[in-house]
Amino acid sequence: MAEITTTGDHATGRLRRILGVGFGLAVIIGSTLGIGILRSPGLVAGQLHASRAIILVWIVGGVYTLLGSICLTELGAMVPQAGGYYVYARRAFGDWVGFAVGWTDWITYCCVLGYVSIGMSDFLGELPSLAGTGRPVAIGLLVGFVVLQWAGVRVSSRFQEWTTAIKFLAYLALVVAGLVMAGGQGAAASGAQPLAPLSLTGVAAALAAVVITYAGWQSALYFTEEDRDPVRNLPRTMIGGVLAVIVIYVLVNLALLAILPIADFGRSKTPAVDAAQVIVGARGAQVITVLSLISLVPLLNAIMMVGTRILFALGRDRLFWSRTAAVNAGGTPGVATLVTTIVGIVFIATMTFERLIALASFFLAVNYAVCCLALVALRRREPATVRPFRAWGYPWSAAIVVAGALVFLVIALFGDPTSTLVAVGLLAVGLAGHAWHRTVR
Repeated sequence: MAEITTTGDHATGRLRRILGVGFGLAVIIGSTLGIGILRSPGLVAGQLHASRAIILVWIVGGVYTLLGSICLTELGAMVPQAGGYYVYARRAFGDWVGFAVGWTDWITYCCVLGYVSIGMSDFLGELPSLAGTGRPVAIGLLVGFVVLQWAGVRVSSRFQEWTTAIKFLAYLALVVAGLVMAGGQGAAASGAQPLAPLSLTGVAAALAAVVITYAGWQSALYFTEEDRDPVRNLPRTMIGGVLAVIVIYVLVNLALLAILPIADFGRSKTPAVDAAQVIVGARGAQVITVLSLISLVPLLNAIMMVGTRILFALGRDRLFWSRTAAVNAGGTPGVATLVTTIVGIVFIATMTFERLIALASFFLAVNYAVCCLALVALRRREPATVRPFRAWGYPWSAAIVVAGALVFLVIALFGDPTSTLVAVGLLAVGLAGHAWHRTVR
């Protein structure tokens, strides 16, 4: 590990070990539970047409996500360092692959910062006083979160915990209201009869949408170096966080099925809005807008924190500009925060919402596949290494996760060829810069 200079009485390359289970759960739930669950259920219902199949696919997607969290928890507990996927890929496959994963993983979170900020500004743009101010508002939001991050990890972590708790309770309130006020008028009242026979392609499309909606479950891996007891806490946060999200996702779908006739559910692009309108009338859209804004605040904070830790780890290992490993007195990698924000702003200004989502999906699929393979490689090459947590059901659990990761990689690869070319170009830029950096450092 590279030695970093010190300033005053604190090491500029040393993160503060002050986080615990509460933050771990908050960052996973906050990163995962977002507007996707308010929109994806309609897409899933449109593919499956039957209430039991809908609930089953959400459970299956959750179990697959849980298997992934169990496998990567082994790596996180074995190597409790900031940087997440980058750390495991570098240990398993060396500097070049490690850098490629770290670089593209960081780009992923810059993309997510971009499209989440745009999405949040779109919701705010529905307010008369902010109409037509989308991208400036998105950029202003990012700058506001920089100020929050600069206050230190204790402040930003508390903010994450409280805003996630509010979001979690808001979703529970939506579920309870839906189930209590449904009046048996939804899929249950119509006998939940399928509108069309299930098809393999429909099931595959539905499962892909479900797994994407679970994205964000890995967030706690990036903060193990700041956890007071990562070996003990990481399994609790990873498994507990994913289980909490599964419960919420299943309950949301049960509520929607109780409110909406299944034919309407399957045709709706915004089933949560339709359900809210059934419950509270014309103000339903406003209710979901407020819920979406509540969802996006802790999501944006978590993504900012994750992206910063990746750049910090690259800088500390001298695979990137070493100044990104500088940490301020509050425990925040300050330079890394600024660089991440600047790139996020560039993406907001130059790319569309859809392009940013496509790039993030592609890189997430690639890096997830590489890290799943890293687990297998390290099991074979380092059998004697101490593993405080071992993946349950290995090697079958790992085989299922690797197979699924490769399938989603293929889907991402061919789903949007233009975005794939842009992604490859960004990877090439990073590798070229890394090659130059190795010659001059």
